[in-house]
Amino acid sequence: MNNPMQHYQKMKAEQAVSGADPHRLIVMLMQGVIEKVAAAKGYLQQGNRAEKAQQISWAISILDGLRMSLDKEKGGEIAQNLDDLYGFMEEQLLKANVNDDAKLLEEVSSLMKTILSGWMEIAPTKPAPDAERPVTSGCLQVGV
Repeated sequence: MNNPMQHYQKMKAEQAVSGADPHRLIVMLMQGVIEKVAAAKGYLQQGNRAEKAQQISWAISILDGLRMSLDKEKGGEIAQNLDDLYGFMEEQLLKANVNDDAKLLEEVSSLMKTILSGWMEIAPTKPAPDAERPVTSGCLQVGV
């Protein structure tokens, strides 16, 4: 990293992840999708297709991570619905990339903000008792 600001941001992000509980990690991933989609929209408006595509690709990768964290066995219908919604969002991002469609980017951002809002409503009130085992929260399983 040649840019000191990029290096600082990377170090800050690594510290946030290392100290986060499973619920907070999911929050960070959801916020990451929102941030990447916003950046893609900005690059689209600037006419920078390469950067737009990179940001969309990153958002899709984060969505894949969210999908993989779903525990469909324990989460049942809710986990399946989230999986379907994340898949839909990925498809919309691909279409937005191909068609340079800011409205599709806005749609994905709006959907993720709604999911994030709901996720924040179920925030745990105390830390997990055993940090050595995977922690299951609702329909998500995150190894810590």
